[in-house]
Amino acid sequence: MDDERRACRTLGQHRSTQRKVPQGRADEQRLTDDIIELADQYGRYGYRMVAGLLNNAGWCVNHKRVERRDLVRHWSEDNGRVAT
Repeated sequence: MDDERRACRTLGQHRSTQRKVPQGRADEQRLTDDIIELADQYGRYGYRMVAGLLNNAGWCVNHKRVERRDLVRHWSEDNGRVAT
């Protein structure tokens, strides 16, 4: 326990990060691809509108998950937004 505390303090990490293995969803890459496709198709739409389009396409996703993917910023200057 003291070794864990010392190691985490040295690395600058919280101890809880060492106990729980992060698990992603199996469909994250497909969701990412669909968000990028919609971003290319509808350049001026924000993450909430993209989430609505995904729901209409059959995805069960809320706007917070789409925002977390942070891919709505994929739009380039050609689509009317500044790429970040």
